[in-house]
Formats: sequence, structure tokens, C-alpha cells
Amino acid sequence: MSEAAQKPRMPDETGVPDPFPYMHPVMKKNYGQWDYHFRPRPGVLCHVAKSGDKIWTVRAGTQRQMDVFTIRKLCDLADKYCDGYLRFTTRSNIEFLLDKEENVEPLIEELNKEGFPVGGTGNSVSMVSHTQGWLHCDIPGTDASGVVKSLMDLMYEEFINEEMPNRVRITSSCCQINCGGQGDIAVNVQYTKPPRINHELVANVCERPAVVARCPVAAIRPALVNGKPSLEVDEKKCVCCGACYAPCPPMQINGKEETRIAVWVGGKHSNARSKPRFHKLVVAGLPNNPPRWPEVGEVVMKILRAYKENAKDWERIGDWIERIGWPRFFELIDVPFVKHHIDTWTYARLTHNHSTHIQY
Repeated sequence: MSEAAQKPRMPDETGVPDPFPYMHPVMKKNYGQWDYHFRPRPGVLCHVAKSGDKIWTVRAGTQRQMDVFTIRKLCDLADKYCDGYLRFTTRSNIEFLLDKEENVEPLIEELNKEGFPVGGTGNSVSMVSHTQGWLHCDIPGTDASGVVKSLMDLMYEEFINEEMPNRVRITSSCCQINCGGQGDIAVNVQYTKPPRINHELVANVCERPAVVARCPVAAIRPALVNGKPSLEVDEKKCVCCGACYAPCPPMQINGKEETRIAVWVGGKHSNARSKPRFHKLVVAGLPNNPPRWPEVGEVVMKILRAYKENAKDWERIGDWIERIGWPRFFELIDVPFVKHHIDTWTYARLTHNHSTHIQY
């Protein structure tokens, strides 16, 4: 390890840290001078510089919440095969950077032996990008890490192979207001009922002005209940977002009936071949059913199978749906179309005029 890498990095409030002290020497030497890249096999990238230098990237799937033992094991593999150069991706994959081609296959064999699948490149299902839930959040409806583990067990073959029409990006979040992102498939927790208030505890635990201010739709106001200061909720205004729970735990939002899971499709950040787009609802009200969430897994796998069998090469899920239309999409995945799928918000006419199946 270089002297610069060993020296602790001081806080920098002007942006991201300088990457060069931690960069592989081949990448540093050829910075901005790369000619092309290709994929020798799923999970492996080879970048070729104009100078002729090559660097191989081996991508393996990992769990997001790691113990020290696992991190040390991965670092030992990096020291053994690639001089300690590795990096974590935003999707909790780990990438080993090698300048010796003869080390690629031995590294893959050892990763597989230790239980780390190699894949997630090209037209495959990459690791689910997800939030941490119970580990760090103040209003989680469930632990997204558990949902992700269950889904990736089902999608293991699609991670280690490149057999999809195009890449598939899946996201998951632990609630419907704080986290999550646009994805080809998005699995998000939703709260379905206003909070249940324990009036005996509100005055002892909550700063009521902070709770009132936290509500995005002004549905909470101070109240006296049984002669004690408390809060009340205007249920006609409440959007069941769960924001009130963080500053006031007696306003309980989690429960078997209150917490559900919704699946969305068609989101896209990139502008490759088509413009970015928001995802749209497919299924709502799925049970939050740990530890395996079978109902969620069933819906996601239906979508993936229909996409794999019917989409054209290079079509993302949203592009495929736009081509065949939403009625046909719901037929293919065998999911009923209900009134909750209809966009009825203030600017719905504009949204409808942008869709493939309603024009007026």
C-alpha cells in the first residue's frame, strides 16, 4: 500500500476526495487516454488504453451490511491477486482491479468458493440498490436489506449471466418518502393508514411544535386528550407518509395492516437511446411479509420473465412497455389493472397525453 494511501484523509468540505492517491497505477498512467473496453465474460471488464495498457475489473456481489471478518476476507483476496486495489460500487458490488490477466480466473474461482458471485455487468440484473432501513433510518417500514437478499436469491442466475435484453436496474427503499430512486423495477414500502397515537406518551416524549412542522400537508395539530397535551391528525389531509414518526415515536405508523409494499416499473436515469423517465405503479398493497417476502418476489419474477421473453435487444423495461402499451404489459405479467393505477392528480391530463394508451 502506498504512503499516500496509508495517511489518513483529512475532512474536505469542498467536494469528493481526490481519487488519485487511491487509483490503480495503470488507471493513473492512462487517465483520460482510454481507447475501448469489452467484456471477456459476465462480471469481467477489460479496458484498453491508447498506449496498449490493459486493466481488468472483476465485479462480485456482496451484502451491503458487512462484518469486519467479511471485509478482511475481501481485502485479503485483493492483496493476493491485485496489489490491494479494490473499490465498492453504489450497488454494493465489489470490484477488483487487476493488471495481470493470469490472475483473473484464479480470483473468480476463489470468490465463487467463498460465496461471492461474479456478474452484474452488461445485460444482466445488477445488484439491487437499496437503503439500510433498521440500521440507520428513523422511519423505516421494513428493512430493505432483507427484501434485497430474498430477491437476489431468486435472481442469482440473472446476475451471473448476461441473458436479459438490456441491463436491469432494481432499487428498493424502506419507506416511501426518504429514499429510493427511479429503477427499471422499484420495490418500495408504503404506509397505508394514518398514525395510531399513544396519547399517554406524547407529552412526555414529543416536542409537539416539531411534529406539527414535520408534516408536509399540515394534517397534524396540537390537542388536549384526557386533559393532557397531545396531538391529533386530520385523516382527510393525511397522506400516510410516516414523517411524523421520527420526531414522535408514540405516533406509530408500522404494523401488519399499516405497512405494505408496492412494485413500480419503467424508471430510468440515463438518456441512452431514450429520455429519462419516472417509474409507474404496477402492484400496491403487497404484504410486508418477512423473512422471505414471497409475494414481492413472485411479482418481480413475473415482470423479469415477461421482459426477458418479449422485449427486443437493447430495450430497457420502460422502453419495452412504451412499445407494447400498458394493457398488454399487465396481460403478460398476469396482474390486474385497477383504478389505483389511473393517474388522477392535478396535472393528470398532461401525464395522460404522454402515455401510450390514453390520448385526449
